[in-house]
Amino acid sequence: MNTDDINFAYKVRHALNARLDEMPASTADRLANARKMAVSRKKAHAPAKLAQRSLAGNIGAFFSFSSLGRAGVAIPLMALVAGLAGIYQYEQERRIEEIAELDAAVLSDELPLTAYLDHGFNAYLAQRVQ
Repeated sequence: MNTDDINFAYKVRHALNARLDEMPASTADRLANARKMAVSRKKAHAPAKLAQRSLAGNIGAFFSFSSLGRAGVAIPLMALVAGLAGIYQYEQERRIEEIAELDAAVLSDELPLTAYLDHGFNAYLAQRVQ
C-alpha cells in the first residue's frame, strides 16, 4: 500500500469512529462482517514485509548522523582535513619541482653575466618562483 491508500484508510476509520454512536446496528454488523472477511483474506506474506521494512529502517538508522552522534560529524570532518592536507602537500611538491627545474635550466644555460644584472630578467625569475 502506498501513502495515499494508508491516509485514505485512516480517514475512513476516523469518520466511522466519529459516527459510531449514530450508526444503525445493521450497518455496524455489516462492517464487522466485512472486517472479518478482509482479515481472512489477508495475505500470508504481509508480516514478512513488515519485518523487512523494520530491518531496513534499523539499518538506515545505523548509518544516520543522529545515531552516530559526534562521530557522525567528526569522521567526515577529519576526512575533509586529511584531503585538504594532501592537496596542499601535492601543490607544495609541484611548486618545488618547478623551482628546481627553473634553477637547473638557469645553471645549465650559458647566459652572459649581464643577463643576471638585467632587472627584467630578475623580475621574470621572481615571477616564475612565485
